[in-house]
Amino acid sequence: MHHFALSIRVWYRQNHRELPWRSTKNPYKIWLSEVIMQQTRVDQGLSYYKKILERYPSVEFLAEADEQEVLKLWQGLGYYSRARNMHKAAQQVVDDFGGVFPDNYKDIKSLKGVGDYTASAIASFAYDLPYPVLDGNAFRVLSRYFNDPTPIDTGEGAKVFKAYAEDLISKDDPAEFNQAIMEMGAMMCRPKNPNCEHCPLNETCLSYNEGDPLSLPVKSKKVKVTKRYFHFLLHPESGITLEKRTKKGIWQNMYQFPMLEVEKKIAKSELKKKVKERFGVELTKKVFAEKHILSHQHIEAVFWRVGGEITLVPNVKVDLTTIHDYPLPRLIDRFIENNSELFG
Repeated sequence: MHHFALSIRVWYRQNHRELPWRSTKNPYKIWLSEVIMQQTRVDQGLSYYKKILERYPSVEFLAEADEQEVLKLWQGLGYYSRARNMHKAAQQVVDDFGGVFPDNYKDIKSLKGVGDYTASAIASFAYDLPYPVLDGNAFRVLSRYFNDPTPIDTGEGAKVFKAYAEDLISKDDPAEFNQAIMEMGAMMCRPKNPNCEHCPLNETCLSYNEGDPLSLPVKSKKVKVTKRYFHFLLHPESGITLEKRTKKGIWQNMYQFPMLEVEKKIAKSELKKKVKERFGVELTKKVFAEKHILSHQHIEAVFWRVGGEITLVPNVKVDLTTIHDYPLPRLIDRFIENNSELFG
């Protein structure tokens, strides 16, 4: 066995974190954990994993669920397209595979929202198939170990590092190899303060011995951040009015206060005019303002009182006891937590 694989597997057995999805071969549970843990810290994702699994103990339960209920359970995790795709994929398993989770890479990858990474993870962890799992942690370990500056966010990078991993992966226990390389990246080969002195690979790691680990991995693209300006409208005297976001994009099929989005910061006089044209009500007083940061979007949100009830948009009427029956973006949920006295 290659020194690399042996070293990280020995290290992993002695140092890994105990997580529930690491002690199962159930493909449904492994898939759930992979969907939840994308873009999510382990401590946060763990509580959602337990909560969702308790509500939907098998893929059939998830397939039969109402999408709004799934989104409500997901509330606070962000990247809500993951929840919608997860729900649709569960329905695929029931409709196309008779409720039995597929056991080969091609069929696993055919599920909604499942790409190469997730398909490899399920194939490896549930079925012991020799597919390398390359998350950000694994990319970092490999780029430093081989001192390779190929940008990891390019097609060429994907091929180069996949080839490294395919060469190194343990054919006798690919699942443990994949868990080990990712755990190494999470706990030892960290982005900013790697623990090179205690790393089991430090004698053969090229960037540690010949280069600069902190300069790797390389990314070619900078994330383009879009600025958006949301103006939410409230008329507390008539209760809480919510509208459903039906367009594709952030928060699809979730609920918010009636809202006007503008392209840039504008004067209050111009905003008043636009609100009057769109909703038929007068803008009166600013209640609250907050910046809401998402990975690719920075939202400047302002909450306004308006004079008169908003009736020009399809809406639902709720109060403080029923509002949490609806899936809300974290921004709206937080506003309600901090301003509940507005609504009596």
